[in-house]
Amino acid sequence: MKEKFKFFFNSNERPKILVVGDLILDEYIWGGVHRISPEAPVPILETRSENLALGGAANVANNLVGLGCEVHLCGAIGQDEKGDKLLQTIHDRSIQTEGIFRFVHRPTTSKMRIIAHNQQILRVDKEDNRPITEETEKKLIQYINQIIPGVDGIICSDYHKGILTEKVIKAIMHRAQKSKKPVIVDPKSADFALYKGATVITPNLREVARSVPIKIKDKDEEDLGRAAEYLLNLTKAQAILITQGKDGMSLYQSKEKPISIPTVAKEVFDVTGAGDTVISVFGMAVFVGFNFEEAAWLSNMAASVVVGKVGTAVVTLEEINEFLHEEMLRTSHTVLGLEELKKIIGLAKSTEKKVVFTNGCFDIIHGGHIEFLQKAKALGDILIVGLNTDQSVKKLKGENRPIKSEKERANILSALKYIDYITLFDETTPEKLIREIRPDILVKGDDYKIDEVVGREIVEGYGAKVELIPIVQGHSTTQTLEKILEKHKAS
Repeated sequence: MKEKFKFFFNSNERPKILVVGDLILDEYIWGGVHRISPEAPVPILETRSENLALGGAANVANNLVGLGCEVHLCGAIGQDEKGDKLLQTIHDRSIQTEGIFRFVHRPTTSKMRIIAHNQQILRVDKEDNRPITEETEKKLIQYINQIIPGVDGIICSDYHKGILTEKVIKAIMHRAQKSKKPVIVDPKSADFALYKGATVITPNLREVARSVPIKIKDKDEEDLGRAAEYLLNLTKAQAILITQGKDGMSLYQSKEKPISIPTVAKEVFDVTGAGDTVISVFGMAVFVGFNFEEAAWLSNMAASVVVGKVGTAVVTLEEINEFLHEEMLRTSHTVLGLEELKKIIGLAKSTEKKVVFTNGCFDIIHGGHIEFLQKAKALGDILIVGLNTDQSVKKLKGENRPIKSEKERANILSALKYIDYITLFDETTPEKLIREIRPDILVKGDDYKIDEVVGREIVEGYGAKVELIPIVQGHSTTQTLEKILEKHKAS
């Protein structure tokens, strides 16, 4: 996975991506409101500036360009002034436009947003959702058939404005399957059978609710799971990523446990275009080799960045990278549950951090522990300590142990600067934990032989390694307790 993250952030190679869908011109008028009109009880906007932005599938393309991709955009716009402005804005972003066609029977779709004091107060839409002509449809299909064999993947951005007709979608799926190219679909139609053949579909919760014969109660994971299973069977997709706004997103894959990804946005200013950012980052990550879970985590990070901006915005790799660093710092020196820890490990590896893992009871911290942990930390960038729970310690050491509770032991360890993260485990060995977090280095003291180290076969099986650190002689919790008891008896 490390190489994939390295590619994502540092590679000079540019994934080649085809985006097909509805092209929208976003217009913004910015200003302030300081008085009410004498003509009617409405605010008067004192205009300060105006700007144009790319919306719909064009915003997906814009996000991908911001991520360093080579993007080919396919769609249709009106033969009008707004179409001219939209095409020029697309050109200005270095997006390939050979697949954009003009029609005379429909205007260019546009959305004008009025912003006062960084708050949207009005939106004015101009659109005509009549189906495109058969002539335009043929042009789109001809271009799609021509370009798909040469791209790394296809993103379909459906805003239900008439471009992604049944014939166009079928052409995309057929050609992609024949060329073995993945297709990611952001749907708008309530009939998901239309998207049969897609690799992944990324609806929001509202789009899921209206497309299944299942009533989804608020935040009911069981209902949502049944709905996802229904859609997976209907579309034959490999996965469905359901975005849920402030509640994050959920990833469903056939015959696998669902994965819930909580939102991590610090402050939400504007959700405009957040879905475009999700599908852009998710799509690029999948196209360069990430699995669906890894891609979903990254897209969630990107959405958290973009909702902190006002207006239709894009996110850059640098911003995602910076956000990952901040997330690691925010949660450092804390006791984490396994799922949260796995997320942090993913973030750490995305920035090429080397993860070191060790474990123990750490019942009474002594000088030997301190020196061991210091040497363990020096082997990598992130040191994770697996800490036996009270229940686990009793199984290993007997009913009189531990001396200190798991909470006390965790608090003491979290104060040590060498330790980044701590997680508790109930089992007598850390094998299950090691399988889940997959550290780069597993560390134990050299009082063990290499073949005695629990988890050695696991880490070596995926290419990681075991390191034995020389322990300080004369230091152990058992010896410390014996000395305390001897002194107590002597007194």
